[in-house]
Amino acid sequence: MSLLVDILSGLCLLAGSFLCITGAIGLLRLPDVFCRLHAASLNETLGTPLILLGLALQVGPTLTSVKLFLVAVFILASNPTATHAMSRAALHSGERPLVDEKAQEISSSKS
Repeated sequence: MSLLVDILSGLCLLAGSFLCITGAIGLLRLPDVFCRLHAASLNETLGTPLILLGLALQVGPTLTSVKLFLVAVFILASNPTATHAMSRAALHSGERPLVDEKAQEISSSKS
């Protein structure tokens, strides 16, 4: 049973780390504020709880795993809300999303 828990924990840690690194790369490489927020928020919202789940599996059924679970619930509740607030603040400050010409042609032909 311990081997199964170790394997599952390792998979959660690897998947969470991959998602967090992918979000960091997206944060650095994408062109505008909204794309960066999208990349960072989606990957971090799923990656961080996966890492915390992997850590909780390693710790076992203790008070520490309960604390890790509570941190994961807080992240799952607050990260999308914070991302929404940041994107609204960017819109209100005058930042506009980048739109290519083809998308503008399609939207203008529909209206």
